[in-house]
Amino acid sequence: MARGVSSQDPSILAMALIGYEREKEKIDSKIAEIRAMLGGTKAAARSDQKGSAAPARKKRVLSEAARKRISTAQKKRWAEHKRSKGETGS
Repeated sequence: MARGVSSQDPSILAMALIGYEREKEKIDSKIAEIRAMLGGTKAAARSDQKGSAAPARKKRVLSEAARKRISTAQKKRWAEHKRSKGETGS
């Protein structure tokens, strides 16, 4: 028999795949039920529902000017905090 050539019918493999996927769904639902009985967290329940969850949000990118404004504002807040702390007594 030649390499890479399968003697199995593709339709049989497709049916087997469908059967295994259904079994996996049943197992996943049983796992979720057991976790609920054990008082599992909401995060654990959400992780089981990967298909129904919203896709992850894309990472937002700040411009150089925005980072500079944030940095300046934070430095100003820290300076104010240090000044007020120094005035009340060290």
